[in-house]
Amino acid sequence: MSTVTIRTDPDVERALRSLTADGRSRSEAARAAILAAERQQRRARLRAEAEALRDDPEDVAAAKELASEMERHGAW
Repeated sequence: MSTVTIRTDPDVERALRSLTADGRSRSEAARAAILAAERQQRRARLRAEAEALRDDPEDVAAAKELASEMERHGAW
């Protein structure tokens, strides 16, 4: 496991006090915040990809064609 050193400002110190008020250490709070930020970033990327597909006329047409074909074959 590696160590990360950061410089904090008053806003970060306030946030750390809030995040550690339940007894968690500053390290635990920082790890949790980093993991939460990564999950949020991943969700934002997936959302952007889904929106791009939703807005892609070729992909929409292909999805409609597939749904139509599945209906014809009783796949639903």
